[in-house]
Amino acid sequence: MAIKSRNKVEPTFNSSSMSDLVFLLLIFFMLTSTLVAPNAIKLMLPSSNSKTMAKQTVTVYINDQYQYYVDQTAVDETQLMDYINAKIGNDSQATVVLRSDKTVPVQYVVNVIDAVNDINNATNNNHKVILATAPKK
Repeated sequence: MAIKSRNKVEPTFNSSSMSDLVFLLLIFFMLTSTLVAPNAIKLMLPSSNSKTMAKQTVTVYINDQYQYYVDQTAVDETQLMDYINAKIGNDSQATVVLRSDKTVPVQYVVNVIDAVNDINNATNNNHKVILATAPKK
């Protein structure tokens, strides 16, 4: 009596499970890649041709003698953070518009940005600094 095996090996390959695995990996990598934020500095670089308007909460001026003004009030560099914080008040999404003379060194602009960042760190808010420019002629 000949015994026949019930399990027959077929020479074909079923690729449906492989395609499911590929799609699951694709979805996994797409989701995890959006969660990873690069360590880059986010800059809002204004273009002089654009007419971007923002809700102006506070305006900081730096003139060509390197003097700071917060809404027309002369302010020393050491008091800059206190004056900006007083003008912002309880607004958690305030915008600080920086109007600087074109001859002012970058360090004075960075001082204003640092003051706003220190306020953000102390109050856990998200205030932004926008550098105002004149339109091109």
